[in-house]
Amino acid sequence: MAGKGRNAVRIETEIEKSREESNWKRVIELAEQLKSRNSAKGNGYEPLCNFLLGEGKLESYLDESPPVEANVARARSGLNDAKRCLLNAASEQGKKAGVALDSHLLLGKLHYAMGLWEDSLSHYNEADLQSLTEKSLPSRSLRIVAESFAIKGLCLEKVPPPTSSKFKHVEWEGEVGHCFELAGDLTLLYLQEQDKLQQQVSTISSTSSTGSHSPQPMNTGTRHMGPILETAIQRAPLLHVQAGRLPQAVARYRNMLCAVESSGTHGLRLALTRQLAELLLRGFTGTRYSPPPAQSQKKTVSTGSPWKPRLYTGLNLFVPRNECEEIILLLLISEAMAVRDAVLSQSPEFKEARIRALSNAITIYDLLSVTLMRWGQATLLHESLERALKFSFEEAHVWLQQALCLESMGRHLHALAVIREVVRLLPHKVVPCLIAARISYLHLNQLHSGLEWSQLALRRELAHPQNMLSRCHLMVGIGAHYAAVTSHLKQEKHRLHTLATDSFHKAQQCDANDHLIEYYVALNAGSRGQVAEAVAHARAALKLCPEHTASLHLLVLLLSAQKQLAEARSLLDSALQDFPDNLNLHYVKAYLELAMEGGETALLTGKHMLQLWKTLYEEHTTAAAAASGQPHSAADARISADQLSVNAATADTRSVFQLYTSEMSDKDSSSLHGAHSLAASRVEQALSEVASSISSQVGGGGLGSKGGGAGGGDPRPQRAWQLQLQIWLLLAEIYLSIDQLPSAVACIHEATNIFPLSHHIMYTRGLVHEQKHEFVEAKQCYQNAVSINPNHIKSLQHLGLMHHYLGSHRLAEKTLRDAAKIDPHAPDTWYNLGKVLEALGDCSRASDCMATALQVEMASPILPYTTIPMVFE
Repeated sequence: MAGKGRNAVRIETEIEKSREESNWKRVIELAEQLKSRNSAKGNGYEPLCNFLLGEGKLESYLDESPPVEANVARARSGLNDAKRCLLNAASEQGKKAGVALDSHLLLGKLHYAMGLWEDSLSHYNEADLQSLTEKSLPSRSLRIVAESFAIKGLCLEKVPPPTSSKFKHVEWEGEVGHCFELAGDLTLLYLQEQDKLQQQVSTISSTSSTGSHSPQPMNTGTRHMGPILETAIQRAPLLHVQAGRLPQAVARYRNMLCAVESSGTHGLRLALTRQLAELLLRGFTGTRYSPPPAQSQKKTVSTGSPWKPRLYTGLNLFVPRNECEEIILLLLISEAMAVRDAVLSQSPEFKEARIRALSNAITIYDLLSVTLMRWGQATLLHESLERALKFSFEEAHVWLQQALCLESMGRHLHALAVIREVVRLLPHKVVPCLIAARISYLHLNQLHSGLEWSQLALRRELAHPQNMLSRCHLMVGIGAHYAAVTSHLKQEKHRLHTLATDSFHKAQQCDANDHLIEYYVALNAGSRGQVAEAVAHARAALKLCPEHTASLHLLVLLLSAQKQLAEARSLLDSALQDFPDNLNLHYVKAYLELAMEGGETALLTGKHMLQLWKTLYEEHTTAAAAASGQPHSAADARISADQLSVNAATADTRSVFQLYTSEMSDKDSSSLHGAHSLAASRVEQALSEVASSISSQVGGGGLGSKGGGAGGGDPRPQRAWQLQLQIWLLLAEIYLSIDQLPSAVACIHEATNIFPLSHHIMYTRGLVHEQKHEFVEAKQCYQNAVSINPNHIKSLQHLGLMHHYLGSHRLAEKTLRDAAKIDPHAPDTWYNLGKVLEALGDCSRASDCMATALQVEMASPILPYTTIPMVFE
C-alpha cells in the first residue's frame, strides 16, 4: 500500500510539472494512468482525473484551434469530450475533491470557445469569480484566473445589459474594465513567474532572439499568452479611450509598461509603447498632458498586492518631463524592439515573418517621422532610418522617408540618390519623380535634370493616371521657365519660354483654381515683358489665395514695372501688416523707399531688417555655433544701438522665408534661386572655408567664415548667415546712396566676417571704389566678383563701365554684350552699352541701344523678378 501511495504521489507531481509546462499530451496520459490505477478503490481520485482529462483535452484542442470566432463551429463539436469531463469534475464530488472551482473556470473558457457567451458567464457566476481572494497562486492557477477574468470581460461585451438604465450601463462598463485590468495584471504576473520557473530556458531564448544571426526571431509573446490574454491586456486602455477617459488610459499604459519585462511580453511591449505614443501624439498633449509620477523613481520591490506584477526598481530611472520627451522615448523604445525583431533573411520560408516584422517597423517609423520632424529632430530621424534600411531591401516606403529626411537636413545630393532608387522601386508612381524634380530645381542647380524628372512624371501620369496631371504640367513649366531665364542662346531661350507657356496653359486647363499655376503664369509673362497680362494673372492668384506671399511679392514688382510706385508701396505696406517678418518684402520696401523717398527712409528699413534677423535667427545660429565649437563672430557683437534703433515687432513667423528653400533674395538678375548664382554660392562658400582654415592656422581672426562652419550639416545656419550678409550689403548700398562712405565700409566689413569671398561683397566693395573714382581698384573688385560668378549682371555692368572709363572701349563693349545675353531685359546694360558705342563713334548702334534701354525701362521692375524665391506651394 505504501508503495502504491508513493507512486500516486509521484504521478501527481509529474502531472503538476506537465501542467506548468503546458505539456497537455503528457497530462492526459498521466491522468489516464492515475484513473486506471485508482478506479476500483473509490478514494476520490475520479473527480481529479476528470478535471485533468478535461483540462488536457480543452487546452490541447485550443492550442491547435485558438478560441476565435472563426473556430466557433468546429469547437462546438470538437470539445464535447472535454466538456463532459469538466462537468463531471464540477459535480458535488468535485467540490469535495477541491476541483469544482477550477472546473467551472475552465468550463467558462470552453463555452467561450464555443461562442456560448451567456453559458460562459453562468459558470463564472457559479465559481463566484468576482469574490476570489487575492492570494499567491501557482503559475498554472494564475493563468486560469487571468483567462477567466479576460473571458468574462469579453463575454460581458458580447452580452450588454438588457435595461436602458444609465446607472446599469455605467456599472456594466466598470465591471468590463475591471475584468480586463485584473486579467492584464495577472497575465503580466504569470509571465514573470514563468520566467522564474524557466530561467535557464528563457535565458537561452533571450540570447537567440537578440542575436543578429537568427533569421527569424521567436515571437514568444504570442506563444505564452495566446489571443485571449493578449486581447485583454490591450483592451483595457482602449475602453478608457473609447469612453473619453484619456488620463486613465495613459495611466493604464504606463502601469503595464512599468512592469518588469519577461520573455513573453516582447511583442506586447512593442504594441503598447506604440499605442501609448499614438495616444499622446494625437489626443493628449498641451495642457491636458501630465508627466509620469515622480514616485516611480523610488526604489520599490512590488506593489503590495499578490495579484500585481513586479515593477522596475532603481534610484536613477529616467522620467520624461513633457510629452515631447515621453513620445520620443516611447517611439525609440519601439524602434529598438522592431529592429531587434527584424528578419534579415530573404529566404522564401521567412517571407511571412519578414512582412509582419517590416509592417510593425514601418508603422513606428511613420510615427517617428511625424514626431521628430514636428520638433525639428531630423538628425535623430535620419539615424533611425539608417538602421531601418538594413532590413528594408526593395521597400520603397522607407527609402522615400529617408530621401525626405535627407532633403530636410540639407543633404540634397544624397537625397536625390535615394529618391532615384525610389523611382526605380515604384516604376509607375508620379510623386517620387516630382520630389526629385523639386530637389533638382531648388537645391542642386540642375534645371535641365529637374525638367527631365518632371517630364518623366508627366509620362507616368499619362500612362497611369494618379490625379497629378496639373502638377506634372506645372513642374515642367517651372523647369522650362527657369532654364529659359538662365539660357544664353536666343533660340534655346525662345524654345524654353514656349514650352513653359504651353505647360502652364495645360496645367490651367487641368486645374483652373490652383493659385500656384496662376502665379507662375504671371511670373512667366512678366519675365517676357508682358506686364499687363502678368498683373492680371497675379491678381487672379491672389484672389485664389490671398496669403500667398510670392504672389504679393510678384504683384509689387509688376506694379513697379508699370511705374505705379505709389500703388506698389501701398500693396507692400498692406502685405507687411499681414506678414511683418517677411524679409523678402522688407527688401523690396527698402528699394522702393530708396527710389521714392531717399536713403534716410530706406536706412530705417534696413536697420529694422537687421533687428528682425536677430529676432528670427540669432538663437538658432548661436546654438549652431556652440554645437560646432566656433566662437561667435564679431558681427554679433558689433550691432550697435544706432543700427538697431528701430524695434522689431514680435509677430507670427509663419510667413518667414521657408527653411527648406534658399531663403536669400538676391538683388541682381541671377539670385540664389537662379542656377548660376546657386553655383556661385557653392564656390564662394568653399573659398570662404579655405580662407577661414588658413586664417586659423596663422592665428588671424579677420577672415573667420560663419557660413562655412555651418554648412556641413544643418543648412539653416548657413542660410541665416547669408540673409544677414544681404542685409549688411543692402545697408552698405543705402549708405553709398547718401554719401556716407565710412558707414558703407563698416557694413562691408561686417559682411566680410560672414562670407569673406562672396561675389556680392566684392561687387559692393567695387561700388565704394567707384564712388571714390578709384576705377582701377573698382575694376579689380568687379573682375573678382565675375571670376566667382560669371553671370552676375551688376558686376558685368559696372565692369563694362570701368573698362570704358579706363579707355578699353572694345573690352567694355564685349563685357556689356555678355551681360545682355544673360539678361536682355536689364535697362542699365543697354544704356551703358550705348555710352560705350558712342565713345567708339558708332552713333547708329549707340542710338539703337539707348532706344532699347528706354523700351526695356518701361517694363522694368524695381528689382528683377528672379529675386522672388522659387516656390512650390
